[in-house]
Amino acid sequence: MNTCLLLRNVLDAALAATDGRALVADDLRRRDAWLGSIVAIGKAAASMLEGALDVMLDAHALLITKDGHVSPALHHRAGVEIIEAGHPLPDARSLDAGRRLLAFIAAAPADRPLLFLLSGGASSLVEVLPEGVALEDWQWVNAWLLGSGLDIHAMNALRKRLSCIKGGRLLQHLGERPAVVLMISDVPGDDPASIGSGLLSPSETPALFEDLPDGLRSLLSAAPPTPALDDSRWASVEARILAGNATALDGAVRAALCLGVPVYRHDDLLRGDAAETGARLAHELIGAPPGVHLWGGETTVNLPEQPGRGGRNQHLALSAALALEGQAGITLLAVGTDGSDGPTQDAGACVDGGTVAAMRAAGIAPEDALRRADSGSALAAVDALIRTEPTGTNVMDVVLAIKIMH
Repeated sequence: MNTCLLLRNVLDAALAATDGRALVADDLRRRDAWLGSIVAIGKAAASMLEGALDVMLDAHALLITKDGHVSPALHHRAGVEIIEAGHPLPDARSLDAGRRLLAFIAAAPADRPLLFLLSGGASSLVEVLPEGVALEDWQWVNAWLLGSGLDIHAMNALRKRLSCIKGGRLLQHLGERPAVVLMISDVPGDDPASIGSGLLSPSETPALFEDLPDGLRSLLSAAPPTPALDDSRWASVEARILAGNATALDGAVRAALCLGVPVYRHDDLLRGDAAETGARLAHELIGAPPGVHLWGGETTVNLPEQPGRGGRNQHLALSAALALEGQAGITLLAVGTDGSDGPTQDAGACVDGGTVAAMRAAGIAPEDALRRADSGSALAAVDALIRTEPTGTNVMDVVLAIKIMH
């Protein structure tokens, strides 16, 4: 029995349940006729935009997304302006995307509503920086955040302090235009103010943390104030979350039940250190009843100065593989639902009790790979990586496991 393939099928159902195209089209078909322009930003933006254009056939649109996330059909679609920008680290194109975003809004008809389609990744893909803050400053801040071990809420709270459009500041550029904001959530708790750093969500200016690197504190004081929570203009913004991590797990549960084995959905959201989480899940599985076990969430990795290949899901999977070494009948799959785990083209990995032995036989020291944050290289050597290509969604991570009684 190919247990990795079984888990891939369960994963496919989780991704289908959160597909941006289907979710947006379904929402818009429930509304009255729509005549406005569309702004789509994030790693799921292309899929969400396709859903909008399935309903709003002649709409003008601005799409800002990650490299390689745009379908050929959208590239040839009339009336769609496409900007591909840097992620997970921003680049000069991210600043160009910010300028184009403000220009697109300013050129939109003042008497028609705007449709915003937002998903995770917007924090890096688009920005308008405060005066005096350079691209290199912003890149340094983002690189520090990605290796800091902070969770997504904390990272986005700090990003808001270095932006002229995040933290709800984009509201100031809408003029009198009403807006509908449809979101796919990649944050714990599905807080709109954290999705893409809250471009169009009310947000208080977050306090600065005590333990920050030299120079970061002064940079994070450069942004203009956020619109007040009681600003009357918020009444013209309708926001709705279409899907989140729980939606993906719902889809996974339905598919797992079709396997004819018990299904256990674990509601404790995965967070904290990826290696510690991987080891913990492995030990839980060793003592757990047979069946399919499901978790969701997003862990973190404290990166060394010179990290190797990998991402948080590969890191988690390698740690789990070490704890499962020699255990029969347990397979674990950990993936990022957007199809990219860290700065790689891989979504995650699938491991079992024999993964580490295969690494050692290939001359690889898995403990050393974990220490150097080079899990991707070790997993690639034993063909344990999972690749999905861009999935059309972005709802954090899922960990799926199957335990078979021998």
